[in-house]
Amino acid sequence: MEKIAVPTDDGEVSAHFGHCSQFTIYKTKDSEVEEKEIIENPGHKPGFLPKFLAEKDIDFVLAGGMGSRAINLFNNEDIEVLTGVKGDIDKCINEYLSGNLATIDNVCDH
Repeated sequence: MEKIAVPTDDGEVSAHFGHCSQFTIYKTKDSEVEEKEIIENPGHKPGFLPKFLAEKDIDFVLAGGMGSRAINLFNNEDIEVLTGVKGDIDKCINEYLSGNLATIDNVCDH
């Protein structure tokens, strides 16, 4: 079982990880989505979200944009990060699980 978090705004991958309105959490097994849960973003505070998501047993984050410090904090929590993801969250997760996810440059705007 793998748990994947996707920062979400209106059903799309959020361009800026920390400022998303929600996180969509996918529980996956054998490249299939087993369960989907939406949780509200508890707030953007430096260093908080990596620990928050680690406590929810997240293994992987698919994100639009994220700063290098945040990526390092996630890696320190044993959470892998893929940035440059854009579009509908369900389509992106299915493309990721099938090994066909096309990413663009990290779209974080700062």
